[in-house]
Amino acid sequence: MKTELNRIWESAKTEIKKVNSKQELMQFKSRFLGKKSSVMGFLKRLGELPREERPEFGKLINTVKSEITELISKKEQEIAEAEYKKALFSEMIDITMPGRKRELGSLHPITKAWREIEDIFMAMGFEIAEGNDIEDEFHNFDALNTPKDHPARDLSDTFYIENDVLLRTHTSPVQVRVMENHKPPIKIIAPGRCYRNENDASHSPVFHQFEALVIDEGINFADLKDILNAFVKKMFGDKIRSRIRPHFFPFTEPSAEIDILCVKCHGEGCNLCGGSGWLEMGGAGMVDPNVFDILGIDSEKYTGYAFGLGIDRIAMLKYKIPDMRMLFENDIRMLKQF
Repeated sequence: MKTELNRIWESAKTEIKKVNSKQELMQFKSRFLGKKSSVMGFLKRLGELPREERPEFGKLINTVKSEITELISKKEQEIAEAEYKKALFSEMIDITMPGRKRELGSLHPITKAWREIEDIFMAMGFEIAEGNDIEDEFHNFDALNTPKDHPARDLSDTFYIENDVLLRTHTSPVQVRVMENHKPPIKIIAPGRCYRNENDASHSPVFHQFEALVIDEGINFADLKDILNAFVKKMFGDKIRSRIRPHFFPFTEPSAEIDILCVKCHGEGCNLCGGSGWLEMGGAGMVDPNVFDILGIDSEKYTGYAFGLGIDRIAMLKYKIPDMRMLFENDIRMLKQF
């Protein structure tokens, strides 16, 4: 039995050299020190020996167990150190290599158009007015002479939060609040985010627009045409001009639709303008005297004009973006162009 035990010990010293991983070490430990290993089997066979030989052989078995355990402990340290060095080498950073170039961010096309619009109008003496995205029906509809049965007030068009609280459908409520709190003369633009229940290639449920309001003595329709034409030329270039067509809005009288000369074909007709040579931009008109009366402004003394244009639409035309949804999808390939 001593010879067999010595053979197992020599075999363990040879086999441990072939172990290179934690998994192999676990298999080695199970083979030589596990419950079913030969070494543990010798402990069960002690009873086969004469009584006087048992202490000496038991001591020998424990010595072999201790030696094999020490081999396993040393190999465990070797494997851990080897894995550490391997990880250290694989994760090593070569500080002599050039660093990764950081790309510079840029403004979103809507933000660029928004800021340019503000700059143009501030240069013409306008002030910037801001308002809340959440409004009440009075400021969004009633004060703007919009009747209770108007289609724009339907749930299918407007996002209501509760009762008469809603997400504003235009930036006109800002004009209402300015007229409530300031006496004429007034000369402001109100850019901001608006919400309507629309979603397709040319409409988004969340969109951006700005509205202009000028109130003073002697303001007339010619002033409206002049300011629109001046803005269009500054925004799109001297070759582009605007025109107005008769229309109807509850809060302006007379009312008009604003068109600009097609920025692509300059009036010759193309796929962008549908062959007409013109592009629809927004609505405008002289402020209805009823609005002045609702808000406590003397409609006999003051007149004013207002108009609203889509910032998203302007950005699409200025930067030749074919689909409004591209403005909100945050596709990095598209945004990198700006």
